[in-house]
Amino acid sequence: MSEKGRIRGRNKAGTAEVTASARGARSDADILATAKGWGFLAGGRAFEFGSRFIIALLLAHILGVENYGLYVLSISAATLFAGIAYLGLDQAMVRYIAILSSRKDNPGVRGTLQIGFGISAVAGVAMGAILYLGAAAFAEGLFDEPRLTQLLRLLAVVVPFLVISNLLASTARGFRRMDYSAFAENIVQSGVRVLMLGAFALIGKLDVFVAVILFGVSDVAASITSIVLLNKLFPLRTVFERDARRDVRPIVGFAFPLWLSGLLYQFRRNILTITLGGLSSVASVSIFAVASRVNDVGLTVLGSITIAVRPILAQLHDRRDRDGLAHLYTTATRWMFTFYVPFFLLMVLYPAALLSLFGETFTRGAPALVIMAIAGLVNAATGICQAMIEMTGRAKLKLANSILWTATLVASSALLIPVWGVLGAATALLISTTAVNLAAVVEVWVLERLIPFERSIWKPLVVGVAAFLTGWVLRLLIPIKDDWVLAAMQAGLILAVYGAGILGLGLAPDDRTVIERIVRKVPPVLRRRQPRSEPAGSRQE
Repeated sequence: MSEKGRIRGRNKAGTAEVTASARGARSDADILATAKGWGFLAGGRAFEFGSRFIIALLLAHILGVENYGLYVLSISAATLFAGIAYLGLDQAMVRYIAILSSRKDNPGVRGTLQIGFGISAVAGVAMGAILYLGAAAFAEGLFDEPRLTQLLRLLAVVVPFLVISNLLASTARGFRRMDYSAFAENIVQSGVRVLMLGAFALIGKLDVFVAVILFGVSDVAASITSIVLLNKLFPLRTVFERDARRDVRPIVGFAFPLWLSGLLYQFRRNILTITLGGLSSVASVSIFAVASRVNDVGLTVLGSITIAVRPILAQLHDRRDRDGLAHLYTTATRWMFTFYVPFFLLMVLYPAALLSLFGETFTRGAPALVIMAIAGLVNAATGICQAMIEMTGRAKLKLANSILWTATLVASSALLIPVWGVLGAATALLISTTAVNLAAVVEVWVLERLIPFERSIWKPLVVGVAAFLTGWVLRLLIPIKDDWVLAAMQAGLILAVYGAGILGLGLAPDDRTVIERIVRKVPPVLRRRQPRSEPAGSRQE
């Protein structure tokens, strides 16, 4: 080979090496960004669900089963009407703002903000008006509960604020500022609710009407916080500049199927509650709602990772980085499964003990909580398959999955709730979740030739089985009954077995990368807090 050929060969090899190195660095950056966003969102959601746990405890004890059921029904109705007004623009904002901001396309960002908030604000006001005018018909015709009418009218005023609050959170996520979203949507909103509910409870003025009003006030507080934070990131006064480019057709074309999908999602979130109220009893609504609240604590991990990963998936797909998509897909799935298993173990081994916190009546929901935990495990095991479909631009396929999910849920709940009540609702949730997630895994494989599993997924699976067997044996040897000290000791031992097993089998390279980044950030903070040492030789002997 000539010298020129050898040089060309070396240059090609060097270029390939640099390219591979650059891809690896970019992939690590995406993983770290996902982990950072997940940390903010998980922290915010943990605070939110901790607050909701306190709120549910407070309201269940003070309002009683019947009034708490009315509270849940009214909030569900308002959330459903707000979901209709989103028009799919919440997820469209995440995808398009993520892509346009990564391209430094500020006119496109401004136009996207105009489209999102302009359309959704009008829709929010319209849906609030419909709920207000139809409150009596909904309350008396659907639930045969005249007391629900005034609650629905109060929450009709809140519907536009729910819509704007959600759009603001989606905007922050599109800019990959998960800290803004978590602080406003989770911490401020939940903190304000807890403080105000606690204050009214202390003075003896807390009833179901006050609880509903405070729900609306806390959402307004979250919206104001989001506006202040976003204005620091992207000055909102520039949104209406003349160079704003409004790509209405692609945004609306992407959003419309997602609107239908989101509408079905909101319907799914509330259909079990509504079906229980119509086919069973208001007491069943309360029991199911409390069991769902407990299950939601574990789902915090899944939801946080899914939200954090969406804008990064959109940017990877925009760059046509298939290797990056594959890496993020398997890593996020492993994280979801690994971190959900401990919650699953506690809910399956101690369901009655967890529900007894809310009162003895609610322990009847223990079998339902076990079924819900299994549904959550299916969600965790199938990973971010739904987000993969959505953020790669396949909105119509996402809609088809939502139709499948909703149809399966409605059919199974109609068959099972009249027979099994709360347990039937939980079983319907498991059936529909399993069907649609398995379908989504197959779809991602067909479209992208990607699967959510990697070889190291066996580690949390094996360790989880060992921890479950440990807990099962402990329960046989030392029944806990109502002894919370024993329950806490057993739970601590189970979690210790799981954590030790995960560490003993070794961490994946991505996990070590995240941990090393965290460790590198700690020492400077500690050094700043330490007193300055004296220069060498300054001390007199």
